Formats: sequence, C-alpha cells, structure tokens
Amino acid sequence: MSGKKNKPINLQELTDEEKVKYEIAEELGLLDKVMADGWRSLSSKETGRIGGLITKKKREKEKK
Repeated sequence: MSGKKNKPINLQELTDEEKVKYEIAEELGLLDKVMADGWRSLSSKETGRIGGLITKKKREKEKK
C-alpha cells in the first residue's frame, strides 16, 4: 500500500478541487464505496468517469 494513513476524511478540510471530486463521486453513487474502501476500490471506468466530470466542471467554470 501507499504511505498514506487510513485516516477519517473531514469533508470541511478539503480543497475546492477535492470537494468537487467527492461531490461527483456522490452524484455517481460511489461516495459510500470511496468512504468505506478508499479511492483505490474504484474501477478504472469509475475513476475515468469522475475525472471526465471534473474536467467538464472546470471548463464550465472557466467559461463564466
């Protein structure tokens, strides 16, 4: 495993970018899986979907 500790995630202490990532995971119904088993528990398809939606949101934000 990586050097990161399995510490509880405080959703109030996340950066804006991390918040978007968690919001998208929630929208896709993956947040419970992430909270229980971490980001590594997601399939490449699920991870790619989250990444694609993050990119889409960033582009929409830049247009404003």
